[in-house]
Amino acid sequence: MFVMQNRNKDLLKMWAKEYHQVAFIANDPIQFPHRFTEKQDIEISAFVTSYFSFGNRKQIIKKVDHLHDMMGDSPEEYVRKGSFFNDIPNNDSSFYRTISNKAILELFATLRDIYDQVQSMEEVLKRSNGIPMERLCRLFSVSSKSPQKKMNMFLRWMIRGNSPVDFGLWNHFDARDLIIPLDTHVVQMSYQLGLTDTTSYTLKNALRITEALTKVFPDDPCLGDFALFGYGVNHA
Repeated sequence: MFVMQNRNKDLLKMWAKEYHQVAFIANDPIQFPHRFTEKQDIEISAFVTSYFSFGNRKQIIKKVDHLHDMMGDSPEEYVRKGSFFNDIPNNDSSFYRTISNKAILELFATLRDIYDQVQSMEEVLKRSNGIPMERLCRLFSVSSKSPQKKMNMFLRWMIRGNSPVDFGLWNHFDARDLIIPLDTHVVQMSYQLGLTDTTSYTLKNALRITEALTKVFPDDPCLGDFALFGYGVNHA
């Protein structure tokens, strides 16, 4: 059975308090959905932003900023009108790193199909079953057997409430069912603190780290994301 040292519990609580602040937004990709006030605009901006959130942080923000220039004042309107067909060529050239133009067109087309049917992506997920990550992976036809950092980041943004950073727009789901978004800083800090005995990027490890965080934040394990990522990225 996992037993966390009290010192590490205290560190996680201290770091969470330090980085779970409005100031976190300015240097994080979550700054982009914070530009909007309408639920649909926030959802679409957040999903697209999370989709690009891998690699160098500065490169992520630069590319997502460019994408939001394309989407303009209303991501929902941009998606509904199909404006992306005019802005992005239908070919296999790279839009961003391993993401091709064609993949982005397919992503936007899927989003348009969703919002042609419902007012909120949450409505679709409510009709499915399983934990939030499994439902979202099923909606976008990706594997729920991998750690899916981008999906879990988006879900954290949508579900966690009472937060100066996350939106808490979705009321049907519980923060206790979230899985921590697994990235370099989270893995390394978790390993150093003994939350896990491996630095592998697997769903099993994401679940192991999330379970360890419930010992510190029982109702909100992903609050620990701010502690691990915040401290890790600022002391790398």
